[in-house]
Parts: sequence; structure tokens; C-alpha cells
Amino acid sequence: MKTRRIGKTGLEVTEISYGAAPLGGLYRACPREQAMETLQAAWDSGIRYFDVAPWYGLGLAERRVGDFLRDQPDGAYVLSTKVGRLLRPVPTGTVPDYSYVDPLSFDADYDYSYDGIMRSVEFSYARLGLNRIDILYVHDIGVYTHGAAKNAVYKKQLLDSGVKALEELKSSGAISAFGLGVNEVPVCLDVMRHADLDCILLAGRYTLLDRSAVEELLPLCRQKGTSLVVGGVFNSGILATGPVPGSHFDYMPADADVLAKVGAMEAIAKRHGVPLAAAAMQFPLRDPLVASVLIGTAKPSSLTRNMEIVEPPLAEGIFTEFEPYTLTAPPLGAEAVRV
Repeated sequence: MKTRRIGKTGLEVTEISYGAAPLGGLYRACPREQAMETLQAAWDSGIRYFDVAPWYGLGLAERRVGDFLRDQPDGAYVLSTKVGRLLRPVPTGTVPDYSYVDPLSFDADYDYSYDGIMRSVEFSYARLGLNRIDILYVHDIGVYTHGAAKNAVYKKQLLDSGVKALEELKSSGAISAFGLGVNEVPVCLDVMRHADLDCILLAGRYTLLDRSAVEELLPLCRQKGTSLVVGGVFNSGILATGPVPGSHFDYMPADADVLAKVGAMEAIAKRHGVPLAAAAMQFPLRDPLVASVLIGTAKPSSLTRNMEIVEPPLAEGIFTEFEPYTLTAPPLGAEAVRV
């Protein structure tokens, strides 16, 4: 599989990468054997960049990814994990419902400070059982997760001392790159005014449907040499399923406007004889600013199916036809949109 460079670093990642949230039991249980089979399917397909986080299954996904990668040749893969949440043990059966099924018995506290980031890295090494982490993302900072008031506190933590921790880890060689792992554009713009980021893992905001990143973030990334890793290319599923009853956009049931836009897109794809999901997968990689497209699943068959629609490249003209039906995310307001 082809690779692309992360920012101005020497780190190369595969154009398709694997996101391990489903291995932590996101929305449905994922038995260990199934998790290992899915990771093997990703490896067999040529994927060599794997992304995980302490949040996924409250440590479960990191353990599983580490167990798999430990058996792979040293230096044969790129691994990213995230900072910003510290896990602490809780009694069995008292884990809050964070949409993870059968997670480990931990809860999470937000901490974007120097000490919090350094502790998070050490904890991740222990869960992974690996001695190398290539990329660190600051996870879920922003109004989208915290609301305006709390995010002001967390952003101050990050800018006052957390960025220093990331810079020290990079300058020491402990990591090769760092950035943000978020679902919104505004916080990227805010942080980039104060810190040089190698990359941003942006979920759902530079997709076939949602072009929220186009106006300001993409030009700023080009100016600063910051790469994008694009997650959420199906926008919570609707670009994979089409506008069927119960389809979701941005983690919530799709409204009438979104259903109509995706319906029009689906009609275009059918006219060209291609799956809408293929256009969704291929759209971000048309821009050289995008280093990788992240796909997440807990089923080997789903992973294989997604990999089959990455090639062959679709004709450029089809993407022009989708343009009238794109959208940008509305302003977030003072309260969190998603907890």
C-alpha cells in the first residue's frame, strides 16, 4: 500500500489506516478472538498504521492492539494513541455507560496538563506492552465534547503546559509526531494559533458530505505543513448505508435535510455504477494534505469490504457532481453537542 508523510516529519503512514475504537466494544461487544481476527485482516490488507486510545473500552482496545502488534516485526508499523484522559480503577459493575460494551473496570478523568500527558503516556506503554508510540493525539478537546465553559479550562491546561510535554516527548525521540484527535474544526484553529502541530486526526469534518474543514482549516494546514488523518468518512454511517430509516449523521439520527442530501448523492453514485461508500472512502485522499483515511470496524468481513472499494480510483468528474449536496457543521453554541 502507498504511504504518505506526516507533516514535516520523516514518518510515513499507509494511505488507509485502522482505527481501533470498535475493538473496545463501541456500541456492541467485541470478543477477543474477533478483535485479533480483525487486526489480522487489516494487516493482511496492507494496513500498517494503527490508531487507538485509552478511551476505547477504557483500556481494552490498547491492550488488544498491543497484543497484536507485539508479534509483528519491529519497525514494520506506525502506532498512534491519545492523551487527555487518565484512567482510574473503579469497582466491577460501576463503570458509567460510555457506549462501550464490556469495557475494563476503569473510569476516565480529563487532564490536558503537562503532568497529565506524561502520566497518560506511561500508562499507555503499560497497557500496550510496547516500547514505542509514534504519534500522540490530544483527544477530544473542544466545545464539541466539553461545552464552552469547561473547554476554556482544558484548553488553558493544554496551552499552558500540555504542549510543552508533547514538544519534550518529540524532541527526546520518544514520539515522532503529535497533534489533535477531534471531531470539530474550531479547536484546531485555536490551538494552531499557539502551537505547531504535525498532524490532526479529524473525524467527520472533511468528508464527501461534511466540508467544515475546507474554508479555514485546510488552508491553515497547508500554510503550517500540518497533515490530516481523516476519520469518520461515513459520517456516523449514513454514507455507507445511504438514507435508510434509522440512519445516523454526526452521532445522531439524520434529519430531513441530511437525508435529502445523501439521497441525491446516492442517486449520483448509482448513475455512475459505484457504491456511495466508495466515493466516501476515496474523497479525502484526493488532497495531498491528507496523509491517511482511518477506517474502524470490529468485523474482518467489513474491513475487507471497505478495502475493496478503495481501488480503482473513481473518475474525477463524479466528485464535482456531489458538490451541490455538501454541508458544513452548524455553530456549536455554548453547550456541548455530544457528551
